[in-house]
Amino acid sequence: EPRKVLRRLGPNPAERLAKAPTEREKGFLSAVEILWGEGDQVARRTGYMHAMSRMYEEYPNDTEVATFYALSMLSTAGGTQDLSQRLNIKAGTIALNLFEHNPNHPGAAHYTIHSFDSPLNAPLALQAAYRFSEIAPAVSHAIHMPTHIFIQHGMWDLVSGNNERAYQAARDLWRVGDNMGDATHALDWGQYGDLQLGDYAKGRLWIDRIENMAAGRFLEGSPQGPGGQGRPSGAVSLLKARYIIETEQWDARPITSESSMHELLATGMSAAHTGDDASVAEAEAALKAMAEGGNRNADIMAKEVGALLHAGMGHGSVATGLMDEAQAIVEAGAPPRGAASPLKPVHELYGEILLDVDRPADAIEKFETSLLRMPNRSLSLLGLARAYAATGNREMASDAYARLLDVWAGRDSFEGFQEARRYLQTTQQR
Repeated sequence: EPRKVLRRLGPNPAERLAKAPTEREKGFLSAVEILWGEGDQVARRTGYMHAMSRMYEEYPNDTEVATFYALSMLSTAGGTQDLSQRLNIKAGTIALNLFEHNPNHPGAAHYTIHSFDSPLNAPLALQAAYRFSEIAPAVSHAIHMPTHIFIQHGMWDLVSGNNERAYQAARDLWRVGDNMGDATHALDWGQYGDLQLGDYAKGRLWIDRIENMAAGRFLEGSPQGPGGQGRPSGAVSLLKARYIIETEQWDARPITSESSMHELLATGMSAAHTGDDASVAEAEAALKAMAEGGNRNADIMAKEVGALLHAGMGHGSVATGLMDEAQAIVEAGAPPRGAASPLKPVHELYGEILLDVDRPADAIEKFETSLLRMPNRSLSLLGLARAYAATGNREMASDAYARLLDVWAGRDSFEGFQEARRYLQTTQQR
């Protein structure tokens, strides 16, 4: 714990500062004293950033000063929930410059990725992502981090492959008593990538893995540790719910007081698609109760499930009204990053509902927005193709179907794959 480390150096800031042999080291130490001193977290992060800014002005050509200054801005942006991207762009400019001068600097590559982890800016970090994949091949987090940028590009093979390697690296280093956080993070995002590729068998394997980790061991073999670690245990319901939603293999589970919001969304969607209005309403009510505590994602999911309920009952205007509310919440927040959150993207679901109520032109807009926010999502591509086909725009429908076939390459048994191939064959014959 950082404060304990500081106390080992000296009992108070003055005595600790006296041990720093150079002005540069005194500057670093003074900044750290602010970060781990008194006050609330946001004030400390902001104070640390200002201290590092002064150091950066004093040592403009010092690589490590620049690296920690970039990091301090990212920390402040996160702590203040600044949505302007101003600090991220400034930090990324510094980190990218460092990376271009030294592509082997792990901090430069790492912070370039964090700085530009958004749909609009991700291309700026693509080279850093490729390089960071190789810098520390035994470190799980370093192998995982590039997939922040690969997801933003819809590069599902790389999302899957990197996170598989990251999981294996975490497993290789794990010892009984260690935290399983790195392995959990890797398998969470790895499953997402595999489900986009249509590799449903691998999607189930990730579930088997997380269930074993929740029990304190690794599926592939490891010593038995104590079960119940919070992060892997909490991820079990997430991965199971994601599997149901992405594969559309609907499974309405009984709703209990222990049901997570992810389970409630999966059950609500499953019930809606199987005609069980009572379970849809029950899932919506449970999500609304969760949202009352200020849970933003539960609020969004409640509106998604409610929209499905009303759409199924023929209340089209109520359904679209709820989706407008969900969309407003999502668009007022930070740009998407990582695996889809909520598990069913709002714009994608909105497009599907609009298709169901025979408004394909409006659905196109929603699917296009979904793909701008999360490129190459398979179900958004499928929805977009169907919407263009319904409007008679064969050129754009063919383009979307062709893109889907690229993502689902080899998934000949999928109904969506067969639909895409039939459409393209029919179009070519005209």
